[in-house]
Amino acid sequence: MVELKTTSEIAAMRTTGAFVAEVLDDLQARAQVGVNLLDLEHRARDMVAARGAQSCYWDYAPSFGRGPFRNVICLSVNDAVLHGLPHDYTLRDGDVLSMDFAVSIDGWVADAARTVIVGTPRPDDARLIEATQRALAAAIDAARPGNRLGDISAAIGAVAADYGYPVNTDFGGHGLGRTMHEDPHVPNVGRPGRGLKLRPGLTLALEPWLAAGTDRIVYDPDGWTIRSADGSRTAHSEHTIAVTDGAALVLTRPADR
Repeated sequence: MVELKTTSEIAAMRTTGAFVAEVLDDLQARAQVGVNLLDLEHRARDMVAARGAQSCYWDYAPSFGRGPFRNVICLSVNDAVLHGLPHDYTLRDGDVLSMDFAVSIDGWVADAARTVIVGTPRPDDARLIEATQRALAAAIDAARPGNRLGDISAAIGAVAADYGYPVNTDFGGHGLGRTMHEDPHVPNVGRPGRGLKLRPGLTLALEPWLAAGTDRIVYDPDGWTIRSADGSRTAHSEHTIAVTDGAALVLTRPADR
């Protein structure tokens, strides 16, 4: 069931979203050559505890995972793109790091992801990240009342096609509010004019993610970490947004932006 949020509920999600952005900003600044992924995980844990927030990932046990997730952030490196388990890995020059983070504050959830390059960027990696960012911007622009869910999906797919990247449809965006995953599912490719009609109060996590060379994925033995099937680099950009009477409101930008 799709639940439309009130103005006050969206404001509460905006509070959560500002904290999500704060944590990602902090971790992005710390993601330097020589830093261990576990240091980033524990920094996120400390920030969650200090804020009195609740991790949406800790003890998360969906059908596609292996046992409960026992971390507060997904950290995925290079060819890993989704659900990466923080582990004993020291970041190297040129690594591509995707960070996906979701929490609940006072019962309201926000979810965001960003991909950064550690140290010296490779042009191909920067281009891949740029593609996800532009796809996300196009999706946000399409999230207007009177449009349909397919318009959002088509906007993402069109940007990916312009850049020449294939699109995987196994995982995409989703509704959220009281919980991290609610209806509807938002594919990263679709047909304009199709699907759910967008109405003010609809809150969505839009998350284009791409692999440079394939639309196929494989899982690590941990049962969580998802990688490109051909080992090519990956990128992931995500914001939580609310459909309004006009342009969509981005809830996971820092409060001062």
